[in-house]
Amino acid sequence: MRLNIVIVPSRGGRDLPTYHYRCKSCNYDFTEQQSFSDAPITVCPQCGKEQVRKVFSAVPIEFKGSGFYRTDSGSSKSK
Repeated sequence: MRLNIVIVPSRGGRDLPTYHYRCKSCNYDFTEQQSFSDAPITVCPQCGKEQVRKVFSAVPIEFKGSGFYRTDSGSSKSK
């Protein structure tokens, strides 16, 4: 599963996340800009069935700085 959330500037001056959806009935993939408070889309714009679900994905992360490795945290006396 994957969830693609991309923040893109909207024309109305508000930034809205873009969600990736897929219909379980016809496998139609689409994206939609929605506010966090908007209800999820459930009806497929392609086939009209209520089989639409959000598609989830892993989010890449990058650790920077010290303290993320065994050798970086704690004192040498605590081994």
